[in-house]
Amino acid sequence: MTFLPPDITLLEATLLVVISAFTSGISAVMSIGGGVAYLAVLASIIPPAAVIPIHGAVQIGNNASRAWIQRAHIAWPIAVPFVLGSIAGAILGGQVVFALPEDVLRIVLGGFILYMVWGKMQFRFTSGERARSVVSAVVGAASTFLTMFIGATGPFVASSLGHYFADRMVFVGSHALCMLFQHTIKVVVFGILGFAFGPWIPLLALIILSGIFGTVIGSRFLARLPEETFRKALKIILTVLALNLLAAGFGLYS
Repeated sequence: MTFLPPDITLLEATLLVVISAFTSGISAVMSIGGGVAYLAVLASIIPPAAVIPIHGAVQIGNNASRAWIQRAHIAWPIAVPFVLGSIAGAILGGQVVFALPEDVLRIVLGGFILYMVWGKMQFRFTSGERARSVVSAVVGAASTFLTMFIGATGPFVASSLGHYFADRMVFVGSHALCMLFQHTIKVVVFGILGFAFGPWIPLLALIILSGIFGTVIGSRFLARLPEETFRKALKIILTVLALNLLAAGFGLYS
Protein backbone atom coordinates (compact mmCIF):
# COMPACT_ATOMS: atom_id res chain seq x y z
CA MET A 1 0.00 0.00 0.00
CA THR A 2 1.33 3.42 -1.00
CA PHE A 3 0.94 5.08 2.42
CA LEU A 4 3.15 2.47 4.08
CA PRO A 5 6.96 2.63 4.25
CA PRO A 6 8.97 0.09 2.24
CA ASP A 7 9.04 -3.48 3.64
CA ILE A 8 6.17 -2.79 6.10
CA THR A 9 2.96 -4.82 5.66
CA LEU A 10 -0.51 -3.63 6.57
CA LEU A 11 -0.65 -6.10 9.48
CA GLU A 12 2.68 -4.87 10.84
CA ALA A 13 1.55 -1.25 10.52
CA THR A 14 -1.68 -2.04 12.36
CA LEU A 15 0.25 -3.68 15.20
CA LEU A 16 2.51 -0.64 15.50
CA VAL A 17 -0.51 1.67 15.75
CA VAL A 18 -2.42 -0.44 18.29
CA ILE A 19 0.58 -1.18 20.52
CA SER A 20 1.44 2.53 20.58
CA ALA A 21 -1.70 3.22 22.64
CA PHE A 22 -0.79 0.62 25.26
CA THR A 23 2.86 1.63 25.64
CA SER A 24 1.92 5.33 25.78
CA GLY A 25 -0.56 4.53 28.53
CA ILE A 26 2.25 2.89 30.51
CA SER A 27 4.44 5.98 30.13
CA ALA A 28 1.58 8.28 31.10
CA VAL A 29 1.28 6.46 34.43
CA MET A 30 4.97 5.79 35.23
CA SER A 31 6.72 8.20 32.81
CA ILE A 32 9.05 5.34 31.80
CA GLY A 33 8.72 1.81 30.48
CA GLY A 34 6.51 2.48 27.50
CA GLY A 35 9.31 3.93 25.38
CA VAL A 36 11.57 0.96 26.03
CA ALA A 37 8.74 -1.48 25.31
CA TYR A 38 7.88 0.25 22.04
CA LEU A 39 11.53 0.28 21.04
CA ALA A 40 11.54 -3.51 21.39
CA VAL A 41 8.41 -3.74 19.23
CA LEU A 42 9.93 -1.55 16.52
CA ALA A 43 13.15 -3.57 16.55
CA SER A 44 11.18 -6.74 15.81
CA ILE A 45 9.21 -5.24 12.90
CA ILE A 46 10.97 -2.44 11.02
CA PRO A 47 14.44 -2.38 9.36
CA PRO A 48 17.30 -1.98 11.90
CA ALA A 49 18.58 1.28 10.41
CA ALA A 50 15.16 2.89 10.95
CA VAL A 51 14.58 1.80 14.56
CA ILE A 52 16.29 4.66 16.46
CA PRO A 53 15.13 7.59 14.29
CA ILE A 54 11.54 6.30 14.00
CA HIS A 55 11.39 5.58 17.73
CA GLY A 56 12.54 9.15 18.33
CA ALA A 57 9.81 10.55 16.08
CA VAL A 58 7.14 8.49 17.86
CA GLN A 59 8.39 9.63 21.25
CA ILE A 60 8.11 13.27 20.21
CA GLY A 61 4.36 12.86 19.90
CA ASN A 62 3.99 10.78 23.06
CA ASN A 63 6.05 13.07 25.25
CA ALA A 64 4.48 16.22 23.81
CA SER A 65 1.01 15.03 24.76
CA ARG A 66 2.15 13.94 28.21
CA ALA A 67 3.96 17.24 28.86
CA TRP A 68 0.90 19.21 27.72
CA ILE A 69 -1.45 17.32 30.01
CA GLN A 70 0.90 17.81 32.99
CA ARG A 71 2.13 21.29 31.95
CA ALA A 72 1.05 22.92 35.22
CA HIS A 73 3.40 20.63 37.15
CA ILE A 74 6.61 21.00 35.09
CA ALA A 75 9.75 21.91 37.07
CA TRP A 76 11.25 24.44 34.65
CA PRO A 77 14.50 25.10 36.63
CA ILE A 78 15.48 21.50 35.88
CA ALA A 79 13.98 21.17 32.41
CA VAL A 80 15.65 24.22 30.82
CA PRO A 81 19.30 23.28 31.57
CA PHE A 82 18.50 19.70 30.55
CA VAL A 83 17.52 20.95 27.09
CA LEU A 84 20.71 23.00 26.75
CA GLY A 85 22.80 19.98 27.71
CA SER A 86 20.86 17.83 25.24
CA ILE A 87 21.95 20.03 22.35
CA ALA A 88 25.60 19.44 23.19
CA GLY A 89 25.01 15.70 23.62
CA ALA A 90 23.27 15.40 20.27
CA ILE A 91 26.05 17.22 18.44
CA LEU A 92 28.69 14.96 19.95
CA GLY A 93 26.59 11.82 19.44
CA GLY A 94 25.99 12.71 15.83
CA GLN A 95 29.73 12.78 15.23
CA VAL A 96 30.33 9.23 16.51
CA VAL A 97 26.92 7.59 16.10
CA PHE A 98 28.33 4.70 14.10
CA ALA A 99 31.61 4.29 16.00
CA LEU A 100 30.77 2.91 19.47
CA PRO A 101 29.58 -0.64 20.26
CA GLU A 102 25.97 -0.73 21.44
CA ASP A 103 26.61 -3.53 23.95
CA VAL A 104 29.16 -1.45 25.86
CA LEU A 105 26.72 1.45 26.06
CA ARG A 106 23.95 -0.86 27.29
CA ILE A 107 26.18 -2.22 30.07
CA VAL A 108 27.26 1.25 31.19
CA LEU A 109 23.70 2.55 31.14
CA GLY A 110 22.25 -0.46 32.96
CA GLY A 111 24.92 -0.31 35.65
CA PHE A 112 24.42 3.40 36.18
CA ILE A 113 20.66 3.05 36.56
CA LEU A 114 21.07 0.30 39.16
CA TYR A 115 23.54 2.46 41.06
CA MET A 116 21.22 5.46 41.04
CA VAL A 117 18.28 3.37 42.26
CA TRP A 118 20.02 1.25 44.90
CA GLY A 119 23.42 2.88 45.60
CA LYS A 120 24.04 4.47 48.98
CA MET A 121 25.99 7.36 47.48
CA GLN A 122 23.75 9.09 44.97
CA PHE A 123 24.21 12.35 43.13
CA ARG A 124 21.69 14.38 45.06
CA PHE A 125 22.81 18.00 44.91
CA THR A 126 20.20 19.62 47.13
CA SER A 127 22.30 22.61 48.20
CA GLY A 128 20.88 25.01 45.65
CA GLU A 129 19.28 25.66 42.29
CA ARG A 130 22.62 26.28 40.58
CA ALA A 131 23.92 22.82 41.48
CA ARG A 132 20.68 21.22 40.33
CA SER A 133 20.90 23.09 37.04
CA VAL A 134 24.45 21.83 36.46
CA VAL A 135 23.42 18.23 37.18
CA SER A 136 20.41 18.57 34.88
CA ALA A 137 22.57 19.91 32.04
CA VAL A 138 25.10 17.09 32.46
CA VAL A 139 22.34 14.46 32.49
CA GLY A 140 20.81 16.07 29.39
CA ALA A 141 24.11 15.91 27.53
CA ALA A 142 24.93 12.34 28.60
CA SER A 143 21.47 10.91 27.96
CA THR A 144 21.13 12.56 24.54
CA PHE A 145 24.55 11.26 23.55
CA LEU A 146 23.45 7.76 24.60
CA THR A 147 20.06 7.98 22.90
CA MET A 148 21.74 8.38 19.51
CA PHE A 149 22.88 4.75 19.88
CA ILE A 150 20.38 2.88 22.05
CA GLY A 151 17.20 4.91 21.62
CA ALA A 152 15.34 4.80 24.93
CA THR A 153 17.22 6.60 27.72
CA GLY A 154 14.18 7.60 29.75
CA PRO A 155 15.16 5.29 32.66
CA PHE A 156 18.60 6.96 32.79
CA VAL A 157 17.01 10.41 33.08
CA ALA A 158 14.43 9.18 35.59
CA SER A 159 17.04 7.56 37.85
CA SER A 160 19.32 10.62 37.68
CA LEU A 161 16.80 13.42 38.19
CA GLY A 162 13.77 11.71 39.73
CA HIS A 163 14.63 12.73 43.29
CA TYR A 164 14.35 16.42 42.34
CA PHE A 165 10.66 16.10 41.52
CA ALA A 166 8.38 16.75 44.47
CA ASP A 167 5.55 14.38 43.51
CA ARG A 168 4.43 12.02 40.77
CA MET A 169 2.69 14.75 38.73
CA VAL A 170 5.83 16.91 38.69
CA PHE A 171 7.91 13.85 37.86
CA VAL A 172 5.78 12.79 34.88
CA GLY A 173 5.36 16.30 33.46
CA SER A 174 9.01 17.35 33.85
CA HIS A 175 10.36 14.04 32.58
CA ALA A 176 8.07 14.23 29.56
CA LEU A 177 9.27 17.73 28.67
CA CYS A 178 12.92 16.70 29.00
CA MET A 179 12.39 13.67 26.78
CA LEU A 180 10.35 15.68 24.28
CA PHE A 181 13.25 18.01 23.62
CA GLN A 182 15.79 15.20 23.68
CA HIS A 183 13.95 13.19 21.02
CA THR A 184 13.28 16.32 18.94
CA ILE A 185 16.97 17.18 18.88
CA LYS A 186 17.83 13.56 18.04
CA VAL A 187 15.38 13.44 15.13
CA VAL A 188 16.79 16.69 13.74
CA VAL A 189 20.32 15.27 13.88
CA PHE A 190 19.26 12.04 12.15
CA GLY A 191 17.57 14.14 9.47
CA ILE A 192 20.79 16.08 8.95
CA LEU A 193 22.69 12.79 8.76
CA GLY A 194 20.43 11.77 5.88
CA PHE A 195 17.66 9.56 7.26
CA ALA A 196 14.57 9.80 5.03
CA PHE A 197 11.53 10.37 7.26
CA GLY A 198 9.23 11.17 4.31
CA PRO A 199 7.95 7.62 3.54
CA TRP A 200 7.17 7.11 7.23
CA ILE A 201 5.06 10.24 7.81
CA PRO A 202 1.56 8.72 7.21
CA LEU A 203 2.26 5.75 9.50
CA LEU A 204 3.95 7.97 12.07
CA ALA A 205 0.87 10.19 12.19
CA LEU A 206 -1.36 7.21 13.01
CA ILE A 207 1.08 5.87 15.60
CA ILE A 208 1.30 9.26 17.32
CA LEU A 209 -2.50 9.71 17.36
CA SER A 210 -2.85 6.29 18.92
CA GLY A 211 -0.20 7.23 21.47
CA ILE A 212 -2.06 10.42 22.39
CA PHE A 213 -5.17 8.36 23.10
CA GLY A 214 -3.16 6.08 25.39
CA THR A 215 -1.62 9.09 27.13
CA VAL A 216 -5.00 10.61 27.93
CA ILE A 217 -6.29 7.36 29.43
CA GLY A 218 -3.09 6.74 31.40
CA SER A 219 -2.99 10.29 32.77
CA ARG A 220 -6.42 9.83 34.31
CA PHE A 221 -5.15 6.76 36.13
CA LEU A 222 -2.04 8.63 37.33
CA ALA A 223 -4.15 11.21 39.16
CA ARG A 224 -5.69 8.42 41.27
CA LEU A 225 -2.42 6.61 42.03
CA PRO A 226 -1.08 7.02 45.62
CA GLU A 227 2.34 8.70 45.80
CA GLU A 228 3.98 5.89 47.80
CA THR A 229 2.72 3.27 45.37
CA PHE A 230 4.05 5.32 42.47
CA ARG A 231 7.53 5.58 43.99
CA LYS A 232 7.77 1.87 44.79
CA ALA A 233 6.54 0.87 41.33
CA LEU A 234 9.00 3.30 39.72
CA LYS A 235 11.91 1.74 41.60
CA ILE A 236 10.88 -1.75 40.52
CA ILE A 237 10.45 -0.75 36.88
CA LEU A 238 13.82 1.04 36.79
CA THR A 239 15.50 -2.06 38.22
CA VAL A 240 13.87 -4.40 35.69
CA LEU A 241 14.81 -2.12 32.78
CA ALA A 242 18.41 -1.84 34.01
CA LEU A 243 18.74 -5.62 34.32
CA ASN A 244 17.31 -5.97 30.83
CA LEU A 245 19.97 -3.60 29.46
CA LEU A 246 22.73 -5.54 31.24
CA ALA A 247 21.42 -8.87 29.93
CA ALA A 248 21.36 -7.54 26.37
CA GLY A 249 24.79 -5.95 26.75
CA PHE A 250 26.35 -9.19 27.97
CA GLY A 251 24.73 -11.14 25.13
CA LEU A 252 22.37 -13.22 27.24
CA TYR A 253 19.78 -12.75 24.50
CA SER A 254 19.76 -11.14 21.07
